[in-house]
Amino acid sequence: MPASRPVIPFLVLQSALLLAVTLTAPSPATAVAVVVAQVRSMPWAERVEALGTLKANESVNITANVTETISAIHFDDGQRVSEGDILVELTSVEQHALLDEAAVRAREAERQYERVKALVAQGAASESLLDERKRDLDTARAVLVAIESRLSDRLIKAPFDGVLGLRNVSRGTLVEPADTITTLDDDSFMKLDFTVPSVYMSALEPGLRIEARARAYGDRVFEGVVRGVDSRVDPVTRSIQVRALIPNPARTLKPGLLMRVELLVDPRDALVVPEAAILHEGQEHFVQVVVEGEKGLTSERRRILIGARKPGLVEVREGLAEGDRVIEHGHLKVRPGQPVEIAGSTDSSDPTGAMDQTP
Repeated sequence: MPASRPVIPFLVLQSALLLAVTLTAPSPATAVAVVVAQVRSMPWAERVEALGTLKANESVNITANVTETISAIHFDDGQRVSEGDILVELTSVEQHALLDEAAVRAREAERQYERVKALVAQGAASESLLDERKRDLDTARAVLVAIESRLSDRLIKAPFDGVLGLRNVSRGTLVEPADTITTLDDDSFMKLDFTVPSVYMSALEPGLRIEARARAYGDRVFEGVVRGVDSRVDPVTRSIQVRALIPNPARTLKPGLLMRVELLVDPRDALVVPEAAILHEGQEHFVQVVVEGEKGLTSERRRILIGARKPGLVEVREGLAEGDRVIEHGHLKVRPGQPVEIAGSTDSSDPTGAMDQTP
């Protein structure tokens, strides 16, 4: 018969296990060290992404009004000009000669009018002769104005302040009204045209902020505001065109540049908490709030209603108030009503979660 093995009574084993669990498990009265974040209010908006193309605030192709050869050019490529600056002179020798002739005729007609006017005052000439001389004077002055107008067509001037493009002509070139001499852009402000889905139409209005980025400038953000919204929805894409204005004081942006746009819809002040503080249970969301009572700091479980999200941050629409402290790190080991000890805090408006350690 084999030797009998020592048998440990079942009750003794169970007692030992319960004692071990009791010694290793934290006491309900033991405060758990946690890191908290304060609920803060900050500017918030829904972000709608789109692609847009830049245009100058004002843009025009500089052309001639008449067919004539260029006699002088007064600008260089890329030059900045002011309104009224002369850019190009067209040949105008004949017009100057006609202007001199018309000026002489106008002066002579004025002398004849003044002479007859004096004779009429003395009773030596008739009123009909005075009317005839007045008609001659008006005709001569009208001819003079017409020639001056034709002469001004041969001076091509800048219609507004801006920057010129590349020069497409040379001295002696014969230009016609359809020929582009150069371009002129007012780039003090830039127009950014982009389309957004029509579902956002009710929220679109002038004054909404936008943030735009261009690949050419890396992560640099250009801020602007919506200037206007198109009156029609595209029946094919079901989108609507929006135009924004972007200040361009450094003249960095150029017409035709493709930009990635973020339209800030429904701007408001929202309560935010770090995303790490949210506990998810199905379709419901909870946080552990640190409250102060007779027994000191304890945790309180609260159901919240969340809104939009940003990297690292969540909007809270119901369940919290500004200034509440939520547990961001350590909430998984804290039970509702358990004492807690604040080991550090983070700024809930900073998605990087910079921590301030308490002494």
